[in-house]
Amino acid sequence: MLRLFIEDVRQKAVWCYGSSSMSAVVQTLLTDGTAAMFWYRAMQWSQRWRLVPLSMIFNKINAICCQCIIGRNADFGPGFVLIHSQGVVINSNVRGGRQIFVEHQVTIGAEKNQTPILADNIFIGAGAKIIGPVRIGKFSRIGANAVVVHDVPEGATVGGIPAKVLRQRDVTQADSLTADDENLVSSSGAAI
Repeated sequence: MLRLFIEDVRQKAVWCYGSSSMSAVVQTLLTDGTAAMFWYRAMQWSQRWRLVPLSMIFNKINAICCQCIIGRNADFGPGFVLIHSQGVVINSNVRGGRQIFVEHQVTIGAEKNQTPILADNIFIGAGAKIIGPVRIGKFSRIGANAVVVHDVPEGATVGGIPAKVLRQRDVTQADSLTADDENLVSSSGAAI
């Protein structure tokens, strides 16, 4: 658990401050969303060890103190970053890869018991909704307030209701998500 949380905080420090130095990591520990990341990893750890009552407690602490609801079986790889945690709701069966960056008011939910699957290196803008049995390809960007109900190809930037591809990038040249990539999507969900 601690290794995953440290990687999450390091990725958030790079996102927020452009560095994973000790001072950037300390600053990151005090930013919005970091506490929710900790409670999520504690809940995930207790679920893996079948400590269900403990995972339920961690889940409630996250919901009450951080206003972030992440289902107890939700599973994300290293580098799961809640940039802002308020209003985030993630279904219990969601699966996500490495380096998933989530803004506030995001919903990742089920439709008819089928949930999204997120690949690696994904940015999800504020207020975005990802609903149902969709796959989000690696190096994708989901614009603010977008409603995703269909698969998103690798390297795509999507926005709108329902979400449509606004930009397609060559993923063979992309190596990871950076803070500059956030500027690709404006608050209206349109590519800049």
